[in-house]
Amino acid sequence: MVLTTIITVIHVLVAVAIICLVLVQHGKGADAGAAFGSGASGTVFGAAGKSNFLAKLTKWMVVVFFVTSFSMMVLYGKAATTQVESVLDAPATSLVPNIDDAK
Repeated sequence: MVLTTIITVIHVLVAVAIICLVLVQHGKGADAGAAFGSGASGTVFGAAGKSNFLAKLTKWMVVVFFVTSFSMMVLYGKAATTQVESVLDAPATSLVPNIDDAK
């Protein structure tokens, strides 16, 4: 139970981090203005800029997101199979009321 909670918290934090990283990055067309001498070579991340760093960080965050998604699927799948073995074994319920019950 504690493991699933930890994985779920990590999953949500990584999802928020991916959203932030994608919003911070700029498209390929935004580099056209930098070609005319905006001083990009003097930045903290070097001449390549922060795009490579952010792209790699986003890639690894997505990998962590998929790993946590898969692990939650396995853990919650095991919890679900302990209750009912098959869909056919589950009790049948209907959302439509029975006419005979109304009388």
